[in-house]
Parts: sequence; C-alpha cells; structure tokens
Amino acid sequence: MDKGVILHELGSIDYKECWDYQEEIFSDMADAKITDRKNGTITPKDNHLIFCEHPHVFTLGKSGSENHLLISEEFLQQKNAKFYKINRGGDITYHGPGQIVVYPILDLEKFFTDIHKYLRYLEEAVIQTCAHYGIIAGRVEGLTGVWVDFKNPTTARKICAMGVRCSRWITMHGIALNVNTNLDYFNFIVPCGIQDKAVTSIAKELGKEINIEETKKILMRNILHQFDMFILNPKV
Repeated sequence: MDKGVILHELGSIDYKECWDYQEEIFSDMADAKITDRKNGTITPKDNHLIFCEHPHVFTLGKSGSENHLLISEEFLQQKNAKFYKINRGGDITYHGPGQIVVYPILDLEKFFTDIHKYLRYLEEAVIQTCAHYGIIAGRVEGLTGVWVDFKNPTTARKICAMGVRCSRWITMHGIALNVNTNLDYFNFIVPCGIQDKAVTSIAKELGKEINIEETKKILMRNILHQFDMFILNPKV
C-alpha cells in the first residue's frame, strides 16, 4: 500500500487557499515522520496528489527576484490578479484559468531519495502527455520544466513550469501545464527568470482549444505510471 495516493480534485481554487491546504497535509506527514523516528514506530502515511486550476496569480519562489514582476500593484488589481512570495524553488511564474496545476505531496522515502530523479519523472509525465497530442516536447539542458522545440535554443518554448519544495523527503508544490492558458499574462513577468525564452500552450501549438478535463485524465495517468502509484480513493 506504500505507493497508494489520495487524489484531491479541487477544481478552480484560490492560490492561497490551496497553498494552506498543501501545507496542512505536508505538516501532518512531516509530524508523523518526526514522531516515528523519535519513538521507533512506523505509522502508515498516505501520499497525496492535488489537481486544480487557479484564478490569475503570480508566484515568486524563494530563489527568485521581485524585479521579474514587471507590473505595479495597481496594475495587478486592474487585471484581477494576485501576487505571492512562496517557499518553493525557482523564480516567478503565472497560474490562471486553462492551466492544469498538480501538487504531489509524496513521501519520497517510499519511492527513491533523489530530488533530481523526482523532477525528471514529473517532466516525463508531461512529455508523454504532450506526445498524446502529437506535440514533441522535451528538456532544455540546465533548465527545469518541459519545452517545445527544445533542441533549438533560439525558439524553445516552455509549455510546463516546475517548482518544488522537499523537506524530510516530503514534496510539495509541483507543475503547471499550459493547456488553454491566456499566455498574455506571461508578458507581465520574466517567466521563471529566463529572459530569452517564450511560453506556449497545448492550444497554441495545435491552433485550437483543448478539452482540459481530458488532458487532466491523461496527465494523471502518466504521473501515476511514472511513480508506479495507484489511487486509493477512486470515484465510484
């Protein structure tokens, strides 16, 4: 049962509300691990997989620069967007409607204690999801995330951003895959702190809007496959 995962499909949810939701799950798992190590016990702990979308929001990772937000607080309000400094790795990114956001809260000691391998597995799940739509995606050396036209440094376009936190081998935060995303919002930031790379979406690459619910199912299936996980609370 170690690789069972509880699925949370939260729909459209405020970023801060979802962040607090993640933190509560993360803290419960971390506290249980601390107690087990102190007492020499083994308490069953479930892994968690959160799928959601967010209203317009910009988030800045702990290693990012606030200068990469290119608009004022007043303009943020005009665009009905929020801004948060958060505790994941990476720089600044945008979340909004039409983008699938996935937050795996996993105890990596049940899988492998290698954060780089963890990131590559998440990337691979996205690469396989893009392949389902006939989009050839991959990695750019030295950069996290998933890219289209990834072999050409001048035309590479990011289709999925990544930023994670890992403490006591428990993960949180995760990936954001652009499906039907309004890419204009990326003009208000330096995405992921990278000056010379464009951003894209599945819809932009295909020239048509995509059924995002279908994409969620495909991405979920690919994540479960990569980590050899199964859902503990399947829908009846």
